[in-house]
Amino acid sequence: MKELLGWVRDILIAVVIAGILLAFFKPIIIQQESMQPSFYSGDYVITSRQAYNLFGEPQHGDVIVFKTDMYDDSGKPKNLIKRIIGIPGDTVEIIDGYVYLNGELLEEEYIAEQGISGNMEAFTVPEGKLFAMGDNRRVSLDSRNPEVGPIDQDTIIGKVVVRVYPFSQFKVFK
Repeated sequence: MKELLGWVRDILIAVVIAGILLAFFKPIIIQQESMQPSFYSGDYVITSRQAYNLFGEPQHGDVIVFKTDMYDDSGKPKNLIKRIIGIPGDTVEIIDGYVYLNGELLEEEYIAEQGISGNMEAFTVPEGKLFAMGDNRRVSLDSRNPEVGPIDQDTIIGKVVVRVYPFSQFKVFK
């Protein structure tokens, strides 16, 4: 009986620890090609659910996972992973495929191919919203598309903080 109680105690402790971890972190498997070459389909990442509640506001360059009103082929709500380009008050413009942030050409060493972002008139990001784009602009469904548009900050699931798989690509993000 004593041994059984020990097992029950250990299981309860494990459940409590797992619950605490899941309150702060959410593991995600990337299922899109829109963030290549930074992330590939099948990559496992850990997002911080509390990054913006505890450690400040969203920043340029942060990679986030957020909820959308779209559904995948199986009818489940579709979440997207994108990079924050503009925060509230920023003006984003795309000219001849190049992104300009507040009138300055944005240096984007992380994107798959330079100069393919299309064109977009100047857009000022409203309060409570973000302008986000995928790194693989040819296939990315992002804030340039009316179906996604500017992202409501309340829909953020988490900020990507660690890529854990593939193990050879393990990386901690700021």
